[in-house]
Formats: sequence, structure tokens, C-alpha cells
Amino acid sequence: MRGDRRLFPLLFLALLPGLCHGREPAPGAVTCGSVLKLLNTRHSVRLHSHEVKYGSGSGQQSVTGVEASDDANSYWRIRGKSDSSCQRGTPVKCGQAIRLTHVNTGKNLHTHHFPSPLSNNQEVSAFGDDGEGDDLDFWIVQCSGTYWEREDAVRFKHVGTEVFLSITGEQYGHPIRGQREVHGMPAASHHNYWKAMEGVFIKPSLDPAKHDEL
Repeated sequence: MRGDRRLFPLLFLALLPGLCHGREPAPGAVTCGSVLKLLNTRHSVRLHSHEVKYGSGSGQQSVTGVEASDDANSYWRIRGKSDSSCQRGTPVKCGQAIRLTHVNTGKNLHTHHFPSPLSNNQEVSAFGDDGEGDDLDFWIVQCSGTYWEREDAVRFKHVGTEVFLSITGEQYGHPIRGQREVHGMPAASHHNYWKAMEGVFIKPSLDPAKHDEL
């Protein structure tokens, strides 16, 4: 019995690192390096961009919402504020700041103090070259648990201007007829919930050296 009592502190210390790291990520956690589409749950359109520039405001590459689920211009790569802060396969935590890089054009989801063309909310654009933009490319993932899960409806709050990535239903005419305006709104509402949809998801691991694709 005396020997068993001596072992107890050692067993506790062995378990402590696991306790301190918190809950293990679920298999459905969204991870750094994953490529996905994002669905606005209120309006059933996917976050989209293309090589069409705004004719007003910043004149940068436009960001819209599209109904089609198979459009190749709706893929975004999950990245951190720096590549070292979000290594491939690391689960994205609720409250973490990320970049969303448009796969086909290499520009980052961006917002700034320009009015959006249709609703006069805050313009959302795609900005930068080869995934490198500026400090207005950072968005905080707002979710309720420890990690961003693929089944969750989450919000994206802009770090620099504190608006939420939103859609309220306004539609463009020529040359992008039928696509919805994406903009920033100052208040949280049902217009700014997004869900991970189609994509290539890197298997979650707390050890970034150990990962694989699902």
C-alpha cells in the first residue's frame, strides 16, 4: 500500500499534460490547410470570388454569394495570421484569427471602410497576391465549443473593423447577374452564419507533424 501511495503523484503528473491541453479535437474539426466551401445558412449561397472587380468603392476583386454547389471559384483555403500560427492539420479553435485565401486567384478575404455597392453596408473584397495581403485580411472564427467543427454554423468577425461577414439577399445584375452581395455588418444576426461544406479536409491532429487527408 505504501508503494501504491508513492505512485499516485507520478500518475497524476503523467496525466496532467493531457488535462491541460483540453478536449481532444473531434474527427470533424476544421483544420489549417483545409480547402472548403462556405455556405451562408440563411440564404443558401456559397462564398465566391472571381476575376471581376468592383466598379465602385475600392475597385478590388469582388466577393459574392452563388447558389451553385459545383462552382470551382467557391473554394477557400484556411490559413492563420501567419503560416507558423496555423500549421497544416492543426484544428482551428473558436476565437482564433484566420485568413481565408481564395484558391483560384490567391487573394485573401478582406474588408475595409468602403460602402458595399448594393446595400451600403461595408464592402468585402478579395485582396493581395499569392496569399499575401495585409492586416485587414484577418477574421475571428466565432463558435460555441473548443474547436470549429464542420457541422457548426459559425460567424466570422473582422479583426480590424469588427464587422461580421454577411449576406442579406441583394442580387447583382450584369456581368454577375443573380449573384448575391457579400458585405460586412456591425451586428451579429441570422444573416452572418456560415457552415463548412464541400472540400478537402486535413485530418485533425494536435501534433502538426501527424496529419492526413480525409
